[in-house]
Amino acid sequence: MRKKSMWIVFAILSAVFAALTSILAKVGIDGVNSNLATAIRTVVVVIMAWGMVFLTHTQSGLHEISRKSWIFLILSGLATGASWLCYYKALQIGEASKVVPIDKMSVVFTLILAFVFLHEEFTAKSLIGCVLIGIGTLIMVI
Repeated sequence: MRKKSMWIVFAILSAVFAALTSILAKVGIDGVNSNLATAIRTVVVVIMAWGMVFLTHTQSGLHEISRKSWIFLILSGLATGASWLCYYKALQIGEASKVVPIDKMSVVFTLILAFVFLHEEFTAKSLIGCVLIGIGTLIMVI
């Protein structure tokens, strides 16, 4: 497979690992405060991410990051943290089969935000996809 099309492999792997995350978290969160569970998960993610940085010898790039990138990476981290805290709380008190589809509505929100803020193309295909995801989510959680 050409390097240019490897994104699809990583995207599929991301979906598989996200699915595993939901199932493993639902089992692991039983009897654990959702905020504590999120903190534990976050520490593991931090160790894994920094491990990859050092494994690939990319730590020297830290000083090359622009101020704008720092700001947006920090904001992204805050959004991730808020998402994880809400997700774990929802997963703790709700059914995984209902929480996860609602969480995946992020696809719809991402397409809308990408159109509004990044000026990405919003086609008829995108609109139909958003509507179908919304309807599918609604059907799954009813």
